Amino acid sequence: MAASRPELVGDLGAVSSTSWLASGAAMAVLENGGNAFDAAVAGGFVLQVVEPHSNGPGGDVAIVARRAGDDGASVICGQGPMPMSADLSGFTELGLRQIPGSGLLPATVPGAIGAWLRLLAEFGRLRLETVVEAAIGYATRGYPVLPDTSRAIKALAPLFAGEWRTSGETYLTGGVAPAAGDRLTNPDLAAVLRRLVDEAKAGSTDRETQIDNARRAFYEGFVAEAIDAFVGSTPVLDSTGRRHRGLLTGQDLATWRATVEPSARIDYRGLTVHKPGAWSQGPVFLQQLALLEGFDLRALDPGGAEYVHTVTEAAKLAFADREAWYGDPAFHHDVSLRTLLSPEYTAARRQEMGHDANPSPEPGRLPGALAALPAVSADPAPRWDEDWMDQLQSGMPTIVLKATLEPSDTCALVVADRQGNLVAAVPSGGWLKSSPVIPGLGFPLGTRGQTMWLVEGHPNSVAAGKRPRTTLSPTLVCRDGDPYLAFGTPGGDRQDQWTLETFLSVVEFGRDLQTATETVHFHTDHFPSSFTPRGSRPGFLAIEAAIGAQTVTGLRGRGHDVDVVPEWSMGGKVCIVGAGRDGFVRAGAGPRGRQAYAYCR
Repeated sequence: MAASRPELVGDLGAVSSTSWLASGAAMAVLENGGNAFDAAVAGGFVLQVVEPHSNGPGGDVAIVARRAGDDGASVICGQGPMPMSADLSGFTELGLRQIPGSGLLPATVPGAIGAWLRLLAEFGRLRLETVVEAAIGYATRGYPVLPDTSRAIKALAPLFAGEWRTSGETYLTGGVAPAAGDRLTNPDLAAVLRRLVDEAKAGSTDRETQIDNARRAFYEGFVAEAIDAFVGSTPVLDSTGRRHRGLLTGQDLATWRATVEPSARIDYRGLTVHKPGAWSQGPVFLQQLALLEGFDLRALDPGGAEYVHTVTEAAKLAFADREAWYGDPAFHHDVSLRTLLSPEYTAARRQEMGHDANPSPEPGRLPGALAALPAVSADPAPRWDEDWMDQLQSGMPTIVLKATLEPSDTCALVVADRQGNLVAAVPSGGWLKSSPVIPGLGFPLGTRGQTMWLVEGHPNSVAAGKRPRTTLSPTLVCRDGDPYLAFGTPGGDRQDQWTLETFLSVVEFGRDLQTATETVHFHTDHFPSSFTPRGSRPGFLAIEAAIGAQTVTGLRGRGHDVDVVPEWSMGGKVCIVGAGRDGFVRAGAGPRGRQAYAYCR
């Protein structure tokens, strides 16, 4: 296959993200003496400004970082927990079967800012004021509105004008949604970022003290106070068709810290692959690799039915385990990734992969534990005629378009530098569709709480102070202890299928990074969605038309319910960087969505 553009190669640094503005800001930091972690923080703050339909300061982020010379990789968890007043009975007493996908009830502690600041403090070397300069500039002077942003604001404009008025003040111009390419500013968010810098510098010249001052200003100071006042006193219309106050308090923010923890990891074909733990869906990537290592993938045609079938069946088994076993490890110590990734467990699961599609994949068995697969029906849709209420029924951030494949969500940002530092981040949450903008702050809260179950006994059941099992799933790969690859993509539940296809294109078939991002995408939606209303399509396999009619026929002959979609129409915007033994760094950016952009110097 021929790539649409070249793989980028340099020796100073490599950046790829879902926004050319964020990639440019990150590269500027590298050019001005920052390392990969400084650059990632700069790009992350820009993403919060220029991709408001996908993420914001009220959202969350998962980060995998590898400092030059370190043996392993570290995970910075920016997934905030549920409020301390959240419990199962509180939701069920409202007559709910699922936590709503919009409004204030699903709001968790906003973890993104804390995680970016932790990355900067412990891994970076620049000051806060330097890395947030670009984000302040775009919020102040404006940025060109992306087509997806314009589409989302236009669809929700009546809601913003009539109910979520603070969102209307932030995203509408003269009461009208901006068109793609229009300049949009966010003066309230610019003021918040400036005040964080001012409070960071107050009373200290020490870099790390200043970063902690900014953290306290956000989580214990003026930002937390504004969130507390709004959430506790303002009933907000949500996807139930009713108005509810939220549960999140200033105290919930004050007691939370972003954690740094060891990565979940596995060896594959001589490489070490690092992911976030079971509070994310990241381990499904590792479980798929463990299953696939038992097959000679290189002997298969990557565009053929046997290859697509094998990868898909591995995904179905891994995601079945996700549904049964994944959840916040701080609450469920009996859920062992060591067992799920063990050779013995994997070999037994591999025996379930046959010539034909498995119509009903089940989770595997863990010693002393019973698999729980919640079967919870959706709440009845409220009787509202407005299209925006239909949009709120989907907890995903993007606007659902009839008769088209649902577009992707979320952001991605990856950076490599010449010192051997490597970082991958997937920010999300706090998107403009999630909840109303908090007065004076310029951003809404996230709704990640919707991914938790309203049932007893599941690892991802709702509980006070518990992290929802997120879909955010960055990946970092080392080769013989040296930095090799970092990548991520938008895509919700599909992230660890689309990035797996990219990874295998590099490792098994020798493609360069750019070509690998352009490999034919396919995915199964057999398992329940992580987002309200938790739809699923058993047996369904979506694949891009470039795969060819012969492969489609072969897949259908194996029992897959194949839906052929237009070329490059799936939502994955895979962002990837790499470091080579030749001293060069490399980058690629997937062409889907015409938005992701890579730089190399």
